[in-house]
Amino acid sequence: MPQTSSFELHPRLEHDSIAIGRFELCQLRMQNDSQYPWFILVPERKDITEIYQLDIADQQQLSLESCYLAEQLAKCYSADKMNIAAIGNLVPQLHIHHIVRYQNDKTWPAPVWGKLPAIAYTQVAITEQKNRLKKYLTTLISIN
Repeated sequence: MPQTSSFELHPRLEHDSIAIGRFELCQLRMQNDSQYPWFILVPERKDITEIYQLDIADQQQLSLESCYLAEQLAKCYSADKMNIAAIGNLVPQLHIHHIVRYQNDKTWPAPVWGKLPAIAYTQVAITEQKNRLKKYLTTLISIN
């Protein structure tokens, strides 16, 4: 299914994350919190809050993109564990978090949500992260 022209990113996702690139279905965004390698897939479909609301082809594409992203992030960042979640209690628009975790990170083994105030990336660090990701995310349609 082609990108929906009326798709709009939820304002909170726009505010709290940085555009990295896009896959066939999803925008790839980086949570603006430099304490964790934390990425978000957002299917570019209007008025979708749950995975089951996507048509079958989009469900399969989301699964492929999510698995690919998780595998490449685990390699890129030498993850101890990948946390993947679609919660949506504050932001109802469907989005899937992919968080690289380490046994020595600041909140291990607890979830990262609400534990620490975010520490924003500098512009230099954003560029560094994008360059690092380019080596691993070779199937992105585009990287910003």
